[in-house]
Amino acid sequence: MIHSLRARLLLAFVLVLGVALGGMSLFASRTTSTEFQGYMARRTQMGFQRFQMVLGSYYADKQGWAGVQPLVVQMADVVGQRLLLADNGGTIVADSEGKLAGRPAGQWQPTVAITYQGSQVGTVYLNPGPSAEATGETAFLSSVNRSLLLSAGISALLALLLTVILSRRILGPIEALTRAARAMERGDLGQRVRVESGDEVGELARAFNSMAGSLARNEELRRNMVSDVAHELRNPLFGIRGQVEAIQDGLLEPDAKTMDSIHGDVLLLSRLVDDLQELAMAEAGQLKLDRSIADLSEVIHRAIRAVEPEAAAKGLTLQEDLPEEPPVVEIDPGRIGQVLQNLLRNALGHTPRGGCITISTQDSAPRTQNPEGHAPPITHPFVEVSVSDTGTGIPPEHLPHIFERFYRVDPSRSRSTGGSGIGLAIAKQLVEAHGGRLWAESEVGKGSTFHSTLPVASPDLGWGDSRQDGSHPGKRQGPVASTGS
Repeated sequence: MIHSLRARLLLAFVLVLGVALGGMSLFASRTTSTEFQGYMARRTQMGFQRFQMVLGSYYADKQGWAGVQPLVVQMADVVGQRLLLADNGGTIVADSEGKLAGRPAGQWQPTVAITYQGSQVGTVYLNPGPSAEATGETAFLSSVNRSLLLSAGISALLALLLTVILSRRILGPIEALTRAARAMERGDLGQRVRVESGDEVGELARAFNSMAGSLARNEELRRNMVSDVAHELRNPLFGIRGQVEAIQDGLLEPDAKTMDSIHGDVLLLSRLVDDLQELAMAEAGQLKLDRSIADLSEVIHRAIRAVEPEAAAKGLTLQEDLPEEPPVVEIDPGRIGQVLQNLLRNALGHTPRGGCITISTQDSAPRTQNPEGHAPPITHPFVEVSVSDTGTGIPPEHLPHIFERFYRVDPSRSRSTGGSGIGLAIAKQLVEAHGGRLWAESEVGKGSTFHSTLPVASPDLGWGDSRQDGSHPGKRQGPVASTGS
């Protein structure tokens, strides 16, 4: 219990309160005692001056101390203290209590001298014996100290009560976060906590809810991925198995047509496995790039030629909007060609017959903020490549997730109509491996545009010039990996 945050918070408050209240009480007690003693000293001094004036006037008027007893009694009543008056010979001539008159005053300490014409004619003793005033001072200071201690105790109790209430309010959301985290540890990814404030604890709760949502979505995608992979593998495998068994049973001749069908299914399986392997390597940061100085226009032309048969079969128009002077970029042409083919095939799959797909480029300067908002800024010159279509568009709620693996806007779409859901994920990884960004803009019913940025070749490396034969000097050699499909 002592190791809990609540106990440590309470103990910390107790220590702080103890030090603060103890210091305040000690300071108040010392200050009160000092000020009170000063007040009493000033009051006593004023009394001495009155004694000297009144008794001196009496002696001057009477030329002696005869009959002074009533005056001494009256003065003692005024000051509230016992008074003794002794003559110049040390014999007590008046006692406000009427007990010591005629006795010597040797055992008492003189308080103030009474003078007449420059000579001492008497001595006043204030509070001889046990001091009633001193007893009163002690009682007053004790009362003040008791009041201070009582106030400090009450303040401490109220502060502890407020500490308990505030600690519950502060630690309540943290305890809720702990319970939710433990439930998530047991596999319940649907846990969420209520955000009740806008402070740091509220920000923590919002971050936890966001993390829980991401984990739940990733878990759902993982389950869907297993199901999708099994489904994608099952169809061609069943086709191959069925045809092989038919050949074994003599129901089907192993002619060229049959072998072409089996070969097509094998290629389909091979492409799917290559896609999965490539995506895994890209996400693990192990993707190898064979970067060189390339003419981006030529890369775009090859990508368009690769999908022209599919576009013609669907009755779609492919258009280019490229500058007269092609931008020179530092890329892996095979990988970027794969990206463009993936984007074009994605547009083909979502554009109805008679539609149009346009690919364009635009030179851009470095920008301090990426269009995605959360991505790091682009701090080097780049060229922006856009693939636009006049298709069905993407609903806003699906737009943030379209680059997740195996994510489909329409889950009912099969590979033949909607792809496996890997192409865009691979495209994003490949573009980011080049130091660029890939994002999408879409409007339902009007179409979508996929933007990608690629680094422009650095002039200081001597890669900014083009040869007349179309080749470019300078090349970064590296391992060549399969580009997949």
